[in-house]
Amino acid sequence: MIRVIQGLAALALVCGMPLTAQQPEEHGGHAEQLGRVQFPTSCRGAARSGVERGVAYLHSFWYEKAAEAFDRAAAADSSCAMAWWGKAMSLLHPLWTPPSPADARAALAALAAIDRGLATTTTTRERDYLRAIRAYYADYDRTDPRTRLVRYAQAMDTVRRRSPKDPEAAIFYALALIALGQASATDTTFTYQKRADSILEPAFRREPRHPGLAHYLIHANDVPQLAQHGLYASRRYAEIAPDVPHAQHMPSHIFTRLGLWDDAIASNARSAAAARAYEVERGMTAMWDQRAHALDYLAYAYLQQGRDSAAQRVVNEAAAAPAGYPAGSLTHEYAFAAIPARFALERGDWTAAVRLALRPAPEWPAAEAITHFARAIGAARTSDTALARQEIVVLALIESTLVAQGGAQTYWAGQVAIQRLAASAWVMLALGDTASAVLHAGQAADREDGTQKHPVTPGPVLPARELEADLLLLVGRPADAARAYAATLALSPNRARSLFGLARSAELAGDSVTAQAKYREFLILMAKADGGRPEIAVSRQAVAKR
Repeated sequence: MIRVIQGLAALALVCGMPLTAQQPEEHGGHAEQLGRVQFPTSCRGAARSGVERGVAYLHSFWYEKAAEAFDRAAAADSSCAMAWWGKAMSLLHPLWTPPSPADARAALAALAAIDRGLATTTTTRERDYLRAIRAYYADYDRTDPRTRLVRYAQAMDTVRRRSPKDPEAAIFYALALIALGQASATDTTFTYQKRADSILEPAFRREPRHPGLAHYLIHANDVPQLAQHGLYASRRYAEIAPDVPHAQHMPSHIFTRLGLWDDAIASNARSAAAARAYEVERGMTAMWDQRAHALDYLAYAYLQQGRDSAAQRVVNEAAAAPAGYPAGSLTHEYAFAAIPARFALERGDWTAAVRLALRPAPEWPAAEAITHFARAIGAARTSDTALARQEIVVLALIESTLVAQGGAQTYWAGQVAIQRLAASAWVMLALGDTASAVLHAGQAADREDGTQKHPVTPGPVLPARELEADLLLLVGRPADAARAYAATLALSPNRARSLFGLARSAELAGDSVTAQAKYREFLILMAKADGGRPEIAVSRQAVAKR
């Protein structure tokens, strides 16, 4: 609904219809705390502070409120070009998904207001910002998303070079670099992310209360190899912008990469509660995608500690949502599919995996693929090879559909291909073809290791390397399994299944020192467990024998 309102508001403003000015919103009886942002413009009066407030919302990806702030700024001063710039910026979500055709039309309508002379007050710096956002939306229906990101990044580089005293230009440029890094999914050198970090980190030392600097440092380092560099920003962002649900969640990206489950749980519990408060405030009946996103990370963290009762409550909370908001959001479609799938697969409940209900996600078929993948693994592990093969056929169809669609779906086609290969390995094993099973499991793992994680997910529903290790252990190759589990833990520290798997495979391979150490680590990890997992009893027995 808010996206529709944004589009109508933009069109209304273009037609010269006035919008009622509003005072800055309050949060729990106090002015919202968004962090410290300075974004000077040539706008007059309330429009100037409105644009600055809108930019603060942009830096925390609270795009709904950003759009409203820019609407109010345009209503306060119709000649404020940067209010229209802000409207177009609020529809560009560089680390999420490309603007929909409707959002692109709304952005172009906002920019058209300037072309029609409705907004005339600009400076050279402001015109540079306007050229940058125009570069992104130019030829929108004929240009692929990555090309648009490249053009935008190049234009923002020009802005920062022409306005070296404007820190915001450098910050927005760094965000564009992170977006390019994310779009380069197979670049595991993380060239763009490292470049962004080199811009953001010294700026954060100078401006420690800036929300965008903390936020983007987390995104720049949201990969296992760089995660430690993002820990300081993760410890700061939530207190910089305490009233922003996304600011409460974002630190958990780094906490998850480092296996800091207590921190991840606290972060996402706060975020989900704040998102729920926003839903109530706005009278939403659907679940806001920011709450769904926090719940996915929350369920993942609970499961790593064996806190299965808490994870079950998250599953129930997500299942109770009548719909997701906004409609067609990748964030909520992914979470709605992943949360119940994780709950079954992480606990090795293969029967429950087979019984997972499919939730249609026509705009994001890769979300549907999660359920088909979980069903395929569950069916193969329960020797129902006929059902498993049916699910793999569906995965292949989804993969081919995503390949044909291209654009933002290309990444997800690769993820579905990994799932198809991994599931096929288990079917081959069930059919007695061990050599092919090991081959396909290794191919899936290699492909996943060579692909960056998307920020929408805390991690694969089950890591392909971990599945390979499970298979190797089952076919009597414990030493090889131990190496695969260790490789998984190198990328996903404190993952419960891999930690136990490494202990068990080391024990079977005759490495009692590693086995004992990992069993003890696993039991420490499970200190708060309440789900009666059999792995806990095995670990206790193994440690007691020592």
